Parts: sequence; C-alpha cells; structure tokens
Amino acid sequence: MKMKLLTAIATAMMLVTLAPPVLAQNVAIVNGKAVPKSRIDALTQQLARSGRPVTPEMQGQIKDEVIAREIFMQEAQKQGLDTTDDFKTQIELARQTLLIRELFGNFQNTNPITDADIKAEYDKFAAANSGKEYRARHILVEKEDEAKAIIAQLKKGGKFEDIAKKSSKDPGSGANGGALDWAGAGNYVAEFSAALTKLAKGKLTEAPVKTQFGYHIIRLDDVRDAQLPKFEDVKPQIAQQLQQQKINKYQEELRAKAKIE
Repeated sequence: MKMKLLTAIATAMMLVTLAPPVLAQNVAIVNGKAVPKSRIDALTQQLARSGRPVTPEMQGQIKDEVIAREIFMQEAQKQGLDTTDDFKTQIELARQTLLIRELFGNFQNTNPITDADIKAEYDKFAAANSGKEYRARHILVEKEDEAKAIIAQLKKGGKFEDIAKKSSKDPGSGANGGALDWAGAGNYVAEFSAALTKLAKGKLTEAPVKTQFGYHIIRLDDVRDAQLPKFEDVKPQIAQQLQQQKINKYQEELRAKAKIE
C-alpha cells in the first residue's frame, strides 16, 4: 500500500509539473477537446492583414470567437455536415484559393520590385509627358457652315462661353462654356492638336477644325510647362502597377507551359 501511495503521489506531482506548459499552449478545453492558442494567433494575424488594428481590448473578443467556432464546429461534425459532397467541394475551393494566394505571395517575395525599377518607370512616364500643357475652350458643331457662322459671331464680340453653352454638342465641356482642363497636345486627336499648338495665347482658330467628331472652334486660353507629379507621391502606385504587371506575366507563362488536353 505504501508503494502504491508513493507512486500515486509521484504521478500527481509530475502532472502538476507538466500542466502549466501544456495549458499555456491551449485557449480552452471544449467538450474534452483542446483549442490551441495558435488559432488566436492566426485570427489576430488575419485581422491585422485586413488593416484592422488589434487592440488589447479585442484579445478577449478574439478568444471568445475562437471558442465559439470550436463549439459550432463540433456540433456541425456531430451532425455529419463535414461529410457532405457540398462541404467537400467548398473545402476544395477554399484550398485552391489559399494555395493560389500563397503561390503569388511567394512570387512577390522572391521577385520584388526595386527602387531602380520604379524610378525607371517614372522617368519613362516623365519623358512621355514632358513639354507643354494647354488650357483651351472649344465649341463643337455638326456642320461647317454653322462653325463658320459662330466664328463670325465671335469676331463681332460674341462671348465664347455663352455660345458654347448654347451651341456646343460636346456633352463634357459645353455646359462649362467649352472649357477643357489642362492637357498635353497628345491628349487630343491629331487635327485638334495641330490647330491648338499653332494658336497664340488668347486667340481662336480662323477656320473650323474638322475631326471625326465634327467641326471645332478652338480658343487657347493659356500655356504652361507640363506639371508632373513628384516621384515620391506616385512611387507606391508605380510599384503596385509594376508588381501587377509581373504577376500577370507570370500567370501567362504558367498558362503557356501547361499541357492542357
């Protein structure tokens, strides 16, 4: 009896010694099943990735959520819902989504966009968009005779803005007195651009300008050097654009080398 008692005491002491580390790894025991702390860590990381700050006050809510999920999951398994074909299909779709996300996440990590890549792209953009910007007004009509009549009216002192509001067929600028925003000449069709760049500031076209849209009367209000965004202001957008281009190319390469029968 004495030996049995000593053995029981020793066993109890060993369990007491081992209990704290084991319990530290679990959030709770639900219906005899351990709920690991790693689930809290995973849910916390998921919230952080979505942009939601995880405050100390939320830790208790996260713990409650993890325990609640275990309770509901056990009940679903008791009802055999994890054995249905629909459930298995949803699990497979979720598995595919997670694996694909990991694939492209790993690709991004191993193929980072460098500062040199971003600067080169910005320099290319700056070279293509440097030069002059023009602020103009125009009146668009369908017939050449109508355009000529408006030019004559303007030369007699007619107010450009009022005539544009009344007669212009351009839905974008007509209501604003024919006003066009600052833009480079390359933003317009060739005929419009050619006529615009020949104008002196404050002057209008002597003859109607024919384009695919109709006949234009153009007045140049101002000219300035192109206003480009600062590199640091657009750096994040350029990086995102380049990364997406890399991923798109990677996807195309995978599709191209896949054997599909």
